[in-house]
Amino acid sequence: MADTSIPTHLLADSPPTVCRLEVAPHFTALTPKEKLYAHHISRASFLGTRVTLRQHSPESEAIYDLILALYAACSGDWKRHALDSSVSEQDVQYWLEYATVFLASLGNYKSFGDLKFVPRIPKAELRKLAERAGGEARKLFDGVGEVVYSVVPEEKNLIGYIDAGHVSAYYPDSPSITKAEIEEVQALTAANEILVENTRLKKVSDSEFHLLFASAETAAPGGQKTEFAFGEGGKKRLKLVYGDYAELMRKISAECLAAAEHSANEIQRKMWEEYARSFDIGSIQAHKESQKYWVQDKGPRVEANIGFVETYRDPAGVRAEWEGFAAMVNEERTRTFGELVRRAEDFITRLPWGKDFEKNHFLKPDFTSLEVLTFAGAGIPAAQAHQNTGINIPNYDDIRQEIGFKNVSLGNILSARSPNEVITFLKPEDVALYSKLQRPAFEVQVGVHELLGHGTGKLLQETSPGEYNFDLANPPINPITNEPVGTWYKPNETWGSVFGGLAASYEECRAELVAMYLGVEKDLLSIFGHASDQEAEDVLYIEYL
Repeated sequence: MADTSIPTHLLADSPPTVCRLEVAPHFTALTPKEKLYAHHISRASFLGTRVTLRQHSPESEAIYDLILALYAACSGDWKRHALDSSVSEQDVQYWLEYATVFLASLGNYKSFGDLKFVPRIPKAELRKLAERAGGEARKLFDGVGEVVYSVVPEEKNLIGYIDAGHVSAYYPDSPSITKAEIEEVQALTAANEILVENTRLKKVSDSEFHLLFASAETAAPGGQKTEFAFGEGGKKRLKLVYGDYAELMRKISAECLAAAEHSANEIQRKMWEEYARSFDIGSIQAHKESQKYWVQDKGPRVEANIGFVETYRDPAGVRAEWEGFAAMVNEERTRTFGELVRRAEDFITRLPWGKDFEKNHFLKPDFTSLEVLTFAGAGIPAAQAHQNTGINIPNYDDIRQEIGFKNVSLGNILSARSPNEVITFLKPEDVALYSKLQRPAFEVQVGVHELLGHGTGKLLQETSPGEYNFDLANPPINPITNEPVGTWYKPNETWGSVFGGLAASYEECRAELVAMYLGVEKDLLSIFGHASDQEAEDVLYIEYL
């Protein structure tokens, strides 16, 4: 029985939602060279697992090691281990459920909601399992057992700013670091054009801070300034330190170069060489170069992306989490998305803002339906949670504005269903229609969310001193106030740097609203095969549910 002192909303899901991912036919259809390409990308992605763990919470990596150590001790024979440890099979089941949720989030805080979760197996029973396993498992439990079950103070049950009582591993060994100090350092890095997506920030003392760069190399790139004075009177110092996750980055870089050897064309080869360079020297600029090639790699048989991508988990909204994926293209489904791309400019004109708030030319992206082979990271895609079944990247504003982006829909995740899925918050008379049309309705929603949600809009910006990407003498009219806009992004400012922790949520809400706004258009629904009035109305109804 779970500890009754632990609030029920913090207990690990029982049972957790587990889906079988169907992908074998698509992998089998690849050539031997393509299979090796996908293999090395998958290895590079999963080699970053411990990077994600170290970004998650201070205890996450030790819990991960405890899960592996307990499994190794019984060779997966949990029934025998339960008997040998005098632990009930139900409590062992609770431990496996906790491990399932943990591995899906790559940490002990949920990837969707940032809320801590605690095992339902009592601490005393988990201790028995660890003691029976002995060795490394017992040592690990002794080290993290208390924090695994701790739910006080309540503030520590959420990821967030440390000075607000929350938890974040983006600021390691820095119990006294404040939000104000983080913002002060961010202003300094922005002013010096230092990109921080692949960093963590460590407070060494009240006057010294270290910006830790993920890189195989432990020395700064040649010519790189590594120390900056800031604060009142310049009494504080920021030092750039390279070599965070050095051994992992070295292995990841090697796999990237192996993927380059099995690439299908010169664009792919250059892309993977830039990935490797980025992870070798800790350069986000090199990663941006890889993304320029990635956008140009049209219609690959194996699609992939890797690196420090999304900034959702950093309370400051500027440091990104490690993730990587490899997937095969579903050509039949991709044709539907291709038609949506072809007609995108027509739908963009129907959005409730003027043309001055859109790019001068819509850069038509690749939009493919993928069958996922590998997805490594904390935000494991989950159709049940309606999260991450579509991806629109790169996130770098300048590349999106000038070169473009890609959209992908994760088809086999979209169609995956758990046998124990419970449909909540529906009237009984809606359940049958919802079950029938959930997948096609969600496919429409994901398609529009990614292409016309994330893919539209223009950042009004002073691109360099005195240069603007809009007519400063006749600025766009704000559709809410009917007055000319009076603010815009300054040089080196980005969406993330200005909006910080709100940026990701704000952008997702914007994309979702575009999907719901355009989802009523009958000619758009017909692209997805919903041509009859009744069918289109039913799909639209389920979209809103």
